[in-house]
Amino acid sequence: MTPKASKKGRLAKVPGDSLPATPEEDTIAAIATPVGQAGIGIIRISGPRSLDIARALFRPRRPVNRFESHHLYLGHLYDPSSGETIDEVLLSFMRAPRSYTREDVVEINSHSGYVLLSTALRLILEQGARPARPGEFTLRAFLNGRIDLTQAEAVVDLINCRSEKGLRLATRQVRGALKQEIEALRKAAVDLLAHAEVAIDFPEEEADIISREQMAARIKAALTGPARELMAAHARKRIWVDGIHTAIVGRVNAGKSSLLNRLLDEQRAIVTPIPGTTRDLIESTVTIEGVPLRLVDTAGLRRAKDAAELAGVQMTARMLEEADFLLVVVDRSRPLSPDDRDIIRRAREKKALVVLNKLDLPDRMGDGGADAFASLPVAGISALTGEGLTGLRKKIAASLLEGDLDMSTSHAATNLRHRRALEQAAASFMAAGDAALKERPMEIIAFELRRGLDALGEITGETPTEEILENIFSRFCLGK
Repeated sequence: MTPKASKKGRLAKVPGDSLPATPEEDTIAAIATPVGQAGIGIIRISGPRSLDIARALFRPRRPVNRFESHHLYLGHLYDPSSGETIDEVLLSFMRAPRSYTREDVVEINSHSGYVLLSTALRLILEQGARPARPGEFTLRAFLNGRIDLTQAEAVVDLINCRSEKGLRLATRQVRGALKQEIEALRKAAVDLLAHAEVAIDFPEEEADIISREQMAARIKAALTGPARELMAAHARKRIWVDGIHTAIVGRVNAGKSSLLNRLLDEQRAIVTPIPGTTRDLIESTVTIEGVPLRLVDTAGLRRAKDAAELAGVQMTARMLEEADFLLVVVDRSRPLSPDDRDIIRRAREKKALVVLNKLDLPDRMGDGGADAFASLPVAGISALTGEGLTGLRKKIAASLLEGDLDMSTSHAATNLRHRRALEQAAASFMAAGDAALKERPMEIIAFELRRGLDALGEITGETPTEEILENIFSRFCLGK
């Protein structure tokens, strides 16, 4: 069975409205650009009736006997029931298989605007198309063998990435970088499995085919080691795409919200002299020195006076545990309190930077204040005046681009699904290597190698499940 047939056969089992049962038999359409006031809006149509639908709604400026693939045609979109012209548009036709979905695809470029695009989509649906589900165009590209699952998921990353480097990494994955890494692992696993199968079929010649020591060494060098390298690179690459989860923490009135506003260069959080103003989490994304951060302003840590403040303090405690990076804000104009010292103690367990705020006021931290931050990087600022902000930005970038958050790798498993599948593959390959060293039956070695191959196949989509496909493509926007 070909990969294409295998994928479609599995997909047909999906119940309800989650995924289409027979994507090759219907034609789908969706608005492919954000709806709003803009110069251009695009409606995408894919499926066997795409060109017929376009012909029913489009009047070219010049007569067209045959629409050529990958050409643009100027004309008018009109309502066939009334003959009324809707808009002047550009129409492009891409004949299968030279299209994004490997089906016939039509794209209509019109002016943008909710009413205009909605009217155009309604006319298309009236001609027999059905509304596309989120991610269904990319799903069809996968089902028709144009891309694998790693490339499909990279499309989401390409749209949502938080930095220029994340953009480059997602682009590499769209072009098949991770797919090539996984295929190399699969090829090595298939080669070793072939040796194991021959040894099973001809047990009397097993020693001449490959020794157990050789089998174990090759599994470690060609499978276990490379799989672990991909897992180790996972967090470093993912951070560039999603942004570093950064919590701004500190005692009440230390200047956390003021710092957030300064880093974002906008009034995002409410700032007042009243302690405990921030009770909920405020999150925004910013790029600092080329490094993407997902900043979360948290409630100040102290003994809560009411239920709302208690909930905020509890969320802050959770952020302290979950964040990749901490900005610990300390008010240098006040003596260090037990709350300050407790936060600093917790910060030592993670990657953190201490921000001494209020440089515009006298230092009243007292003797031993500096000792409390020993071994932690420190930056001084005034969130009120902006003093020290440039130095702070440089220190944030320097802190994140060293040690275990060095994000210079060009290839890695880029999401949790990939990581879990790689963990399963690595565990199976390690079990196969251990079985070889312990002189276990070759059938056990072959079984573990097959399990590892199945796990790798889940990453690229060679062995997908309905649940995996629905989970992946439900994250897409309409029209993609």
